Formats: sequence, C-alpha cells, structure tokens
Amino acid sequence: MSPTTLPTAGPEHGHVTFLGAGPGDPGLLTLRAVEALSHADVLIAEHEVLDVIRTHARQGVSIVETDADPSSVSPPGTGTPQLTVVDGTSTTAAVPSPARDAAHLVMEAARGGRRVVRAVSGDPGLDTYAAEEMLACAAAGVPFEVVPGVAAAVGVPAYAGVPLRDRHGADVRFVDARTASDRCWTEVGASDGTVVVSTTLDSVAAAAGELVAAGRKPDTPLTVTVAGTTTRQRTWTATLGTVAQTLKQAKVLPSPDGGRPVIAVVGERSVARRDQLSWFESKPLFGWKVLVPRTKEQAASLSDQLRSYGAVPHEVPTIAVEPPRTPQQMERAVKGLVTGRYEWIAFTSVNAVRAVREKFEEYGLDARAFAGIKVAAVGEQTAKALVAFGVKPDLVPSGEQSAAGLLEDWPPYDPVFDPIDRVFLPRADIATETLVAGLIELGWEVDDVTAYRTVRASPPPAETREAIKGGGFDAVLFTSSSTVRNLVGIAGKPHNVTVIACIGPATAKTAEEHGLRVDVMAPEPSVHKLAEALADFGAKRRLAALEAGDPVTRPSERRPGARRRRSTT
Repeated sequence: MSPTTLPTAGPEHGHVTFLGAGPGDPGLLTLRAVEALSHADVLIAEHEVLDVIRTHARQGVSIVETDADPSSVSPPGTGTPQLTVVDGTSTTAAVPSPARDAAHLVMEAARGGRRVVRAVSGDPGLDTYAAEEMLACAAAGVPFEVVPGVAAAVGVPAYAGVPLRDRHGADVRFVDARTASDRCWTEVGASDGTVVVSTTLDSVAAAAGELVAAGRKPDTPLTVTVAGTTTRQRTWTATLGTVAQTLKQAKVLPSPDGGRPVIAVVGERSVARRDQLSWFESKPLFGWKVLVPRTKEQAASLSDQLRSYGAVPHEVPTIAVEPPRTPQQMERAVKGLVTGRYEWIAFTSVNAVRAVREKFEEYGLDARAFAGIKVAAVGEQTAKALVAFGVKPDLVPSGEQSAAGLLEDWPPYDPVFDPIDRVFLPRADIATETLVAGLIELGWEVDDVTAYRTVRASPPPAETREAIKGGGFDAVLFTSSSTVRNLVGIAGKPHNVTVIACIGPATAKTAEEHGLRVDVMAPEPSVHKLAEALADFGAKRRLAALEAGDPVTRPSERRPGARRRRSTT
C-alpha cells in the first residue's frame, strides 16, 4: 500500500485516523490530513479543532464535538473530553450514554465499518490523551493510523518570528509547565540553550520564576505568544524578570481569559531577531476585521485575498441575484445563440455569465454552443468565469474595465467581414444606455436583455449591524454604488473610525453622499486592485506608527471621534 493511500476500513471495526490539526491556522493541515477528512464518516474533536477541519469534510459527515471537563480550569484539550454537542445537521454517531470518554466515543463511532477521524490540536504524539485512545483501539482490535500535525511548540514560534535554532546549533528544550517536575526545571535552567515553554497566560510569570530559580539570568529575553498562527495572535517581548510587569502594562493581565494557552520562547539568540523576522504579525492588514458587502458567491475570492494580507473578512451580502420576472426574452436570446442570430455576445459581469450558463444547462447545452460567436468580457473576474465555463473571451478591454473601456476597443460593424450585425447583451435589470448607445453608434444592432435582477438582501444579524454602526469593523470595501446604498439601507452607516475603501470615483461619490469619508480608492476598477490598495494603506499606516514610536493598532481600537481626516489615496 502506498504511504499516501488511505487503508480500507474493516467491515466490523471500521478505521480510526488520529489526526493533528495543527496550532490553529487551517492552512497548516497536511495533504494527508485533508485526504483523511474528505473520506471520514465521523469527525470527533474539540470545538476549536472542528473550526479548523470541518471545511474539508464531506457533506453528511457525523460531527461529535467534545470539550474539556467543565470542572477543570485547564486550557482546551487538556481535560478529559466529554460529549457536549452533536451537529444537528448531520447524522448522529451511535454513542451510548454511559460511554462518555473519548476512547469509547472513538471506538463506538468506528463500529459498522465507519471511518473515524479523531482530530486533536497540534500533533497527536504530543496530545495528553491521544496515546491512551490509541491503546484502547489496539486493545479492541480497531485498526488506526496517525497523521502528524504541526505542533504548537514549533508552529507558534515560527509565526511569531522566533527561530528556535540557527547556524550555531543551539540546544532546544521543550517544557510543558503544567506537568514539569523540579528536575525538569533544574535541567533546563542549567542549560544556556533555547527553551520553549507551553503554559497559560496567567502562569507565564511563574514559569519564568522557575527558570530564574534554576539558574537562568533574570535579564534573559523571552517572547510570549497567545492565539498563535491565527489572526488573533499577539506576541510580547520581555525578560524573565520583567514579563509579569510587561503583561500588566499591556493590560493583558489580570484577565478572565488568563487560562488561555501560550507559547513562551526563552533565549538570547532566538528572541534577538524577532523585529526583523516577525513576518506574520507585520502583514499590512493583520487582525483587521474587514467588511465585504457583496453577494456570497462574489465575496469568496476577495476574502481569500484579504486573508493573505492578514485580515479577517466578514462577508455581508447586500445584493441578492434573482431570475428576471419575465424569462421569455432571455430564453429567446439563448436560443438565438444556437441558431446563429448573433455575431457577438458581451458579458459585463460574473452574474451575466452565470445567468447564461444556467440557461445553457437548462437546455442541455454547453460551451460548444458558442462556436462561431465572438465573446467580449468586462473585468478579469468576468473573463475568469467564462474560462471556467470553457469559453475564452475574444475581447477584454485593454484599458479601463468598464462599458466605456469596452467601447474603446470594440470594432465597428463591417458588412464585408461581419456576416451578422447583431449583439446579445445579457445584463442586470439596471439600464446600460452607455454601452447600448455606443454599440449602435458603431453600427451594431443590440438585443439588450435582462438576464437577472439584483435586489436588496435581507439585513444581517443584529450583532453585525451593531458592529457596523459601533466601530467594530476596521474597514469596509465598497465595490459599487449599489453596495453603498444597500449596506446603509439594511445595516446602517459605518462608524467614522472605519476605513472606507471604494472601487472607483462613482462609488466614492455615492459613499460621500451618504456622509462617509473615503480613505482608499482603487487605482483601477478591480476588486483585487481595491484589496491591494487597502493593504497598501494598512502598510503605510503601520509604518507611520512605528516611525513615530507608537504602538501599532487597528482602526477599530482607536478612541471614537479621535480619528483625524485623511486624504484619499
């Protein structure tokens, strides 16, 4: 069997995969982990781990959520797991009520030939209970495998910009402060190597005291990282002697969240270069909560781009796309494509491509029906949607991605070379006089057809509306005038601390008409250029704070009303 081939589940005992989900970033899952998740019949994991892995599970998988013993104050994943929730939208795993510990959950779920994924934070080899669960499987004759994951003690320092080793080959010791013995502290205290301590936020000072008592100098530098590898990550630099004071001055402690797990790295060489190597927390939009008011389908690629800049995108649909009220005109036009009525078809949006594609599929047609027809597209996303359909556009504006830009490149009708003088223009229920008039002026006949309707979406949840009006978002991206009007209509006007980014002058004008100050404008009308412009704004803002010696904060962390007016970039 290939090392990357999943074994076949037995008819009686099934199969269990003990899977490491890493320290929190879903991008750190291994290819093997994703493969196992896609074949799983049952997922068993703690709540925070399920958030990382569930997107890779197949539809209809049974999900069993576990949690730490509620009487324990230990960090997540360190108490005996207890069954607390079974996902209501999936099939419930057959777990008898007396079998409450995770080992029994795993074995019961595996019965009947089912594939079970038991996912743990970090790596299974370092999990407190995974080894016991594996032994229970072995004793019961349940076959299992182990898929390693990135351990928090290794992954978190990497994301904090703290290398554990260098060319000098310093010794590296790993210590779990919750279980470390006096002998362990004595050994690491006597060493001059790097020490990686897994502990909790309110126990960092105690761990530092243990190291000092064991022989480490109080001025030895250390870093403390909480929520490592996620966009909530924060890292503080101090010394063994000053860490308690540093966390107090940062208003991190005392805190009801003091039990959160942290990774502390102790050592001169490892900590010294963090300023140059802090690649993750120095991303231009790190931790920014960015509102993306678009249709759900259109928001996906933009949200992925924002995540690459360190942002936390929050998608709020402001526009819903619906079929035209009278579909007969669209149906005649699509049939005309097949019968040779048109020389050109012009797509001005992704939704127009989707509307035509759905009609094609309804009639049992595919991209071959475009044979002999010239295709034009406005915008890179529209062109990509066509390519995904199997159609390569013949014309995309070389300049501005708009109706005006398309007209600049559109050839005039020539009766010698153009056997047909008609253009099919599928569009929204919003008039496109500029494009239609321009094509007619070039000598073309135009079938201007409503392919879909755009309507205002339902209001978002109350919590989101309050965040919009109360300054809970750091930025909002407006990709059209309608998104401005619709967002204000369904959720209210964004707070004045929120950075407003607009795709172009028309959208910016609409935002200003609604009393919003525009901070960022895309250099060209493209959603990806808009995201780039926001990232550039964030990078300049961060650099200005560092040069002034101020702490780097997000816009939402500023005092309401304290934000100064800024010019549009």
